[in-house]
Amino acid sequence: MVMAVKQFEILFRKSASLDIDKSDVKRLGGFINQRVYDLMIRGQANAKANARDIIQVQDLPITKGLQEQIHFFKGLDEELNLSVILENLAKLPPLALEYSEEVEQKLPELVGAVTVSLAKLFKIIDPKLKNPGSIEWEQVEQVFNLLQ
Repeated sequence: MVMAVKQFEILFRKSASLDIDKSDVKRLGGFINQRVYDLMIRGQANAKANARDIIQVQDLPITKGLQEQIHFFKGLDEELNLSVILENLAKLPPLALEYSEEVEQKLPELVGAVTVSLAKLFKIIDPKLKNPGSIEWEQVEQVFNLLQ
């Protein structure tokens, strides 16, 4: 799990007035791990294209929207544990390139931004939603897969 259950709950509540339950937590952890890993894969491709042997922050495909969510997350004043994030990323297939210390330090912001983006997307799909169910999870995963 990328962060503590309580942190997920707080971020979902503050970002989109949503409640999540235990069935959402496992799904959420996997979703966030995959999205951050996808960013790293694209960052690796960009680093290689620029003849670098390490992934730098400028290699990560941080869109305008993701950058806005990073700022939103920072404004929530929530701290995420970097060591837990790194531990989870280590469970995924290894990348060919290492990432820089700057990238490593940016991981909590990326995880936070992906989390608040997810919460907000649930509300866009259904503004009256209080607790996401399987159908809503499938819908947001399809949207993220389409855009990433």
